[in-house]
Amino acid sequence: MLRCRVASRPAREVSTMEWSVSEPRKLVFDDPVTALSVRIVDGTVNVVGTDGAAHLEISGIQGPPLVVTQEGSTLTVAYEDLPWKGFLKWLDPQGWRRKAVVSVAVPAGAAVEVGVVSAGAVVSGIRGRTDVRGVTGDTTLVGLSGPVSAESVSGDLEAQAVSGDLHFQSVSGDLTVLDGTGSSLRAESVSGDMVIDLDEAGRPTEIQVATVSGEVAIRLPHLTDAQVEANTASGRISNAFDDLRVGGRWGAKNITGTLGAGTGRLKATTVSGSIALLRRPAAEPYDSPAPAPASPAAPASPKEL
Repeated sequence: MLRCRVASRPAREVSTMEWSVSEPRKLVFDDPVTALSVRIVDGTVNVVGTDGAAHLEISGIQGPPLVVTQEGSTLTVAYEDLPWKGFLKWLDPQGWRRKAVVSVAVPAGAAVEVGVVSAGAVVSGIRGRTDVRGVTGDTTLVGLSGPVSAESVSGDLEAQAVSGDLHFQSVSGDLTVLDGTGSSLRAESVSGDMVIDLDEAGRPTEIQVATVSGEVAIRLPHLTDAQVEANTASGRISNAFDDLRVGGRWGAKNITGTLGAGTGRLKATTVSGSIALLRRPAAEPYDSPAPAPASPAAPASPKEL
């Protein structure tokens, strides 16, 4: 069932349209959309940036209806009793069995908020700011160029080819970054693991990661400019850079030093987890001939303490 309500307001105020959706439905929004907020329980959210008009498809829904609101240029898709404020502490007051499958296309420059409880989320092709909050359920971010903030209790986050600044906070969720080129990456977790693979950004990069018991692995570009400080109280240390020093006494170990011009900064801290600093292979020109087969040799391994 689809119910639509149009609020009549004085000319100076923004117009508001509202739909109550309790069955699969598609909606197209002719008015501009500059901000999107989606909040669901169980199911899937897929948000993609587009050059055209915003449109929404709810392909599956169980439980109470979703309320779709367009107030001025802000589009909201959510349950009435699921607010953004305090989202990570929300408990279902009605005990509803809920599930929704939501796909939204919005202009790529829009600001995006996505909140999920026991649901998966995928956000791709957005140039505006992206905020993601999840209680459980994994989140994937692809090709985002605006600033990104992600918070989770136990859900994992995977960021692919994200060039915007990234801030991640979690209790037990893991973080995976692939081909990251942002100028700032900050991540904090209690027990989640962090695997971070960075590509050349062409600018100074600041990386700060901290976890209590999670493992940390960071792969840096072959040519990196950064001041490096990595510490673990009782975990193991592995280092693939000759210019960095591996030291420590008793249980504590550290990696320190300067790579290249040292214009960037890398700081990694864990209490009981291990830390590995890895190095990407040097980029090869596209027109270079294939290398001749070499005689077998033992592979080089990073220094480990």
